[in-house]
Amino acid sequence: MVVVMDLRATDTQIRDVKKRLEQLGFKTHLIRGVERIVIGAIGDRKQIMDSGIEVMPGVEKIVPIMKPYKLVSREAKPENTVIQVKDFTIGGKEIAVIAGPCAVESKEQLMETAKLVKEAGAKAIRGGTYKPRTSPYSFQGMEEEGLVLLAEAGRATGLATITEVVDEKSLLLAVEYVDLIQIGARNMQNFHLLKAVGRVEKPVVLKRGLSATMEEWLMAAEYIMSGGNYNVILCERGIRTFETYTRNTLDLSAVPMIKHLSHLPVIVDPSHSTGDWRLVAPLSKGAVAVGADGLLIEVHPDPCKALCDGPQSLTPANFRQLMEELAPVTQSVGKTLVKERAVV
Repeated sequence: MVVVMDLRATDTQIRDVKKRLEQLGFKTHLIRGVERIVIGAIGDRKQIMDSGIEVMPGVEKIVPIMKPYKLVSREAKPENTVIQVKDFTIGGKEIAVIAGPCAVESKEQLMETAKLVKEAGAKAIRGGTYKPRTSPYSFQGMEEEGLVLLAEAGRATGLATITEVVDEKSLLLAVEYVDLIQIGARNMQNFHLLKAVGRVEKPVVLKRGLSATMEEWLMAAEYIMSGGNYNVILCERGIRTFETYTRNTLDLSAVPMIKHLSHLPVIVDPSHSTGDWRLVAPLSKGAVAVGADGLLIEVHPDPCKALCDGPQSLTPANFRQLMEELAPVTQSVGKTLVKERAVV
């Protein structure tokens, strides 16, 4: 349940309510929104009913949350969460486009891609440095060497940086180099890793699992938020179905549904969802049309030579064209797609 505080409540009153809840055995989480301030209370709800908390100074009311996910729900926070990353936001009026190669392969490859996507209007460069692959014989990533290159590309272009982590060791290393952390689909229910991510201060992109329901996805986000990291971005990347013509099936219905259930921002990965570069542009437009807050798109300077996921990667020319075509779609839903020239 949540304890709704009066917007005029003082810091002392908020601390007093948190202290009382913790004395009763509740784990507390303070969430400051525009419309209200709430204290999430995780524990036995029976304890709170006769505790006198509802009449404490600064308390407006106590609201039970019926869904299994508490902190993630709209009941805890009615307005959208907007996450600041360097000079842009995710979850507000701007469509945040993150673009780059599936994997960091070399300094030349990454720097070329970073400059090109920056010029086209991307706000962040993605690059896999730890690659959990289906086959043990596939390219597994450059690990720390790749992180160094990713950080260098970010400094050179001003782009934010993001990479996937696969365990606590890679997480602790990645937070020293990048601006955002990504939890891949295969690790969505790696609860030990989710708890570790909950203890860091970096924003995290949480991808939906291959066969995860929306509730399971939101519960994974709850793990992270319950650890104290409230900067969670959900990423729909396609789910496994009986269809074989695409790599996965992109569930665009998840975007408006999740935004109805949760206050967290939602972005879409049209590259991994289909495995086919020809479908990236139409699905990107569809994602923006149904309310996505951003896109995660694979771009490679020469997809034919990519060490992984070349068939789903856009060329720089195709990415530039997509960004131009996205502009009117973005405008039609009342959002903006800000394009900046690179300073390199």
